[in-house]
Amino acid sequence: MSLVVYLAAFVFGMTPVLLFRRPRRALRNPLTVSTCAAIVLGALVFVCAAPATLATVNELTGVPNFGAPLTYSVLCAYSCAVLVLLINWRGGSRELVRRRVLRTVTAYGLLMTAIVVLFLLAEADTERLRDLDTYYANTPFMREMILLYLLGHSAAMLVMCAVCVKWGREVGGPLRTGLRLILVGALLDLVGFQVAKYTAIVARWNGHDLDFLSTTLAPPMASLAALLCSAGYLLPSVAAQRRAWTDHRRLAPLWSLVRSVSTAPKPPTAWWELPRARLQWREVSIHDALLALAPYFDHTVRERARDAALRAGRSPHGARLTAEAAMVADAARRAAAGEEPPESAGTYRLHATEVLGTGGLVELAQALHRSSAPDATPDGAVPSPLPGTLTEPEEPHVA
Repeated sequence: MSLVVYLAAFVFGMTPVLLFRRPRRALRNPLTVSTCAAIVLGALVFVCAAPATLATVNELTGVPNFGAPLTYSVLCAYSCAVLVLLINWRGGSRELVRRRVLRTVTAYGLLMTAIVVLFLLAEADTERLRDLDTYYANTPFMREMILLYLLGHSAAMLVMCAVCVKWGREVGGPLRTGLRLILVGALLDLVGFQVAKYTAIVARWNGHDLDFLSTTLAPPMASLAALLCSAGYLLPSVAAQRRAWTDHRRLAPLWSLVRSVSTAPKPPTAWWELPRARLQWREVSIHDALLALAPYFDHTVRERARDAALRAGRSPHGARLTAEAAMVADAARRAAAGEEPPESAGTYRLHATEVLGTGGLVELAQALHRSSAPDATPDGAVPSPLPGTLTEPEEPHVA
């Protein structure tokens, strides 16, 4: 059984690696820190609850069942970390988040202190590695300690369920899917783990033996619930990294055109650098290049390309993208050739610089990709599309 628990702890605990590859940068993000803390503490619960770990802790301390309050305290810390994660995930003003986190940490800190005090007051000299909850269900102070840790964990799971249900109605996409996974995990924890424990303990109070619910059913249900919650925590971040990788790849046509103009310093990166970091650098570099090309923007090229696109039946938004792509390509050609800025040059703000995020740049890059010739001709003709590509512009991209 210990081997299975350790394996679950390893799988559970390795998931933060995707979020914590750059420790200095990650420590500045409360959401990343709270996510990793919740997952690591969840893995630590499994490690502490393994019979082999309990026996080792009892032997090292010389106190029978000392592993019990240790495990229960770690479980309370995990419950606290889950609530802190939800608080940071939900967001709000910095002062409001800080106040809620402080209240949560204080409440569970007091709970952990009470668990240790109750254990010290109890008489639990018989070592129990698998059935301590039911064996000591009628023992003074041990009974209260067991109920206290269960109630503390139940409160955290109930709050998690309520938040996931309420917040799930307000969001969509990967975040909603992540919340649903967390909700399923929390419900499985409530029903499969906690209800099983409560039932077995109440049965002991009434002279019945349903210990198998606590010793056989509850542990695997808790493991499965924790893994589902872990997947729910990580899914939005993994989805964001996937979107960043896609946007980074779709920006390639625009980056190939303007990279020689950009003066943004390239930070040292490794092959394992996360996509969001790579995308952020490419976005900054492209904006820097577009700023350098602004004096070469020929409005005659843009206007002619726009009029030709409108006559071809494209939407106003699609025609604007096509025209701006032609103007940027013409500006890049002029800058590379060392020509003087055109007489019709003037101030103009690209659509890509008017919208937040990477969506506008991606649209501009795809407009360039759809052109058979990256360099627009000076007369403003609209380049014909590449074979096999769509002739209509894509819908506006939202990063």
